[in-house]
Parts: sequence; structure tokens; C-alpha cells
Amino acid sequence: MSRPVLLSIIELGGYPNFAPLYQRLGCEVIVEGTMRKALAAARKRQPRVIVAEFNFQSDFRDRTSSLESLLAVVQRLPDTRVIVFYEQEYAHQLARLQARFPIFRTLAFPIDEAELEAAVSAALASD
Repeated sequence: MSRPVLLSIIELGGYPNFAPLYQRLGCEVIVEGTMRKALAAARKRQPRVIVAEFNFQSDFRDRTSSLESLLAVVQRLPDTRVIVFYEQEYAHQLARLQARFPIFRTLAFPIDEAELEAAVSAALASD
């Protein structure tokens, strides 16, 4: 039986490498550093879980962040759950995004490893 795929998208980073945690939970981990590569990986591998950052970009005319492009693709992947890391100061912008796209869980920085583990475990267990 194959391991579930977890796609970790680290555009800005600045937090610990959680790949060992994801592997401990039984996931095959794919790490991408750009949304363009992450979109290709999501389409090709159809991950069970995606962990991504919400990086609010006020200079986008029609979107709040590149995360919107990913969430549009994920809508066509019904078995994929998305966990989003965000800065508390942008919670209101993230809420606008959540009103349009399903997000499984959100975790504010600094990321608590136990909360992340619980979120990934729940995503893996959900139908």
C-alpha cells in the first residue's frame, strides 16, 4: 500500500522544517518553493494533504495571494485537504479567502508542532 502524499509549499519559510513530522505520520513528502511548481505537483500527484503559507500580497489586482491559484486547483481534487499557515495580522484577508474556498485547517504563526501534528492527522483520517 502506498503512503499518502503530503505537498509542503514553502515560499517564504522562516519556521522549522516539518518534513520529519510529516514522514513520522507516514507521508511521502514533496517540498516545493514556488507556487508554479507546487501547482504542477498537485495536478500530477494529487496529494492527500497540502500544507501552504498564506502570504498576503496587496499588489495583486484580482487576488489576495498565490494561494488562490492553488485552492482553485484543489477544488477539483475532492480527497485533498489544505492546511494553511498565516500571520495573525492577515487573518481578516484569510477569512475572505476561506469564504470562497474550502480550507481544512488554519494555523497562525508561530506554528505549534503538536497542533500541526493534530491537523495533519485529522486531514489524513478525513473522508
